[in-house]
Amino acid sequence: MLYLTIYLTFISAILGAVMGSFLNCWAMRYETGEKYPRGRSRCPRCGHVLSAVELVPVLSWIALRGRCRSCHEPISVRYPITELIGAAVFAGIYLKYGLSPYTAELMILAGCLMLMAFIDFDTMILPNGPMIMALISWAAFLPAHEDWKRRAVSGIITALVLGAIILTVSLIMDRVTKRESLGGGDIKLLALLALYFGPWQSLLLVILSCLIGLTFAFALRAKEKPFPFGPAIAIGAVAVAMWGEEVVGWYGGLF
Repeated sequence: MLYLTIYLTFISAILGAVMGSFLNCWAMRYETGEKYPRGRSRCPRCGHVLSAVELVPVLSWIALRGRCRSCHEPISVRYPITELIGAAVFAGIYLKYGLSPYTAELMILAGCLMLMAFIDFDTMILPNGPMIMALISWAAFLPAHEDWKRRAVSGIITALVLGAIILTVSLIMDRVTKRESLGGGDIKLLALLALYFGPWQSLLLVILSCLIGLTFAFALRAKEKPFPFGPAIAIGAVAVAMWGEEVVGWYGGLF
């Protein structure tokens, strides 16, 4: 059993690394106007088409010493970082939930979140496509849960209430500060995630996202860069998916 767990964790990590690489490529092409990745992977500087040997996550970047094989220009460290993020997230999900429909559901959600976070970091835009994909995944996997009726009702009510509250607070803050406080994409993403997490874990998600977002804001302020909130929500969502139930249970046990 131990060997099987190690093997499947390794497979999950490889799948996550490949997905991280693909989604990062998608996000970088999105910034240049390609809504969907078309054609084979290539060097963004010289256009060199990458061979299979050059596409091995993380290892290829290390073997090439972070430079293109053709033009020898530096390859951004973002590539191996996003691959490692994907590997860690997918392996963590498998270790937490094992072979189950919920593992597949969370891996699809994690992929959608990574894509949105990468695109938002580059463009300050949270596209609708990945949100729709995550919504379809939630509906498709809903019958796999034993308490799916309660889960559906709780998720829908939480999404509507949380979305309305955040929208109202955002509009008030916009009026007070005379600037946009929260983008429409951020509000839609938080409402979407409420479907997955229900009321108490969604509240935890909002708190975590704000704390992570404030950290990002201070870090990027020094570089005078605008602050994208999508990555903070994505990180918070992965944390809630992994440990939210335990944190909510621990907090509830204090009273």
